[in-house]
Amino acid sequence: MTRITALPTEIVRALQNGGPDAHGQTPERAVSDGGANPCRHCLNYIPAGAEMLILAHRPFPAAQPYAETGPIFLCADHCQRYQGDDLPEVLERAPDYLIKGYSADHRIVYGTGIVIPQAKMMAQAGKILEDERVEYIHIRSSRNNCYQARIDRG
Repeated sequence: MTRITALPTEIVRALQNGGPDAHGQTPERAVSDGGANPCRHCLNYIPAGAEMLILAHRPFPAAQPYAETGPIFLCADHCQRYQGDDLPEVLERAPDYLIKGYSADHRIVYGTGIVIPQAKMMAQAGKILEDERVEYIHIRSSRNNCYQARIDRG
């Protein structure tokens, strides 16, 4: 069994309160056009006219060669962290995603990365997590490599 894991609330609240991003900068504030601005905390699209944050995020505990850093969006106002069994809104629109497994020491487990149709993503994630070397999986945009969410066991 697998579950989608959104960014932890304590990390998001620090950023929403003006804390520094992965590059040490204050997150930029912008207004969503209602298009493709997925919040990595509530895992919903940020509605048109709502304030949002644009920032650099590194979804790893420390900098190291495999710790990719890239742009993400967050709701500027407090939102509820996604917790559910269904596919969240932000993962419903794209036809495919890049998924890849990471070890307990946060290194890519080679051979696990694949661009896969959205409809097959969770089944493939289950297969990847059968590999005892894999601790978790990242879901990334297949076109821009932007971090979307994590897949964990359980």
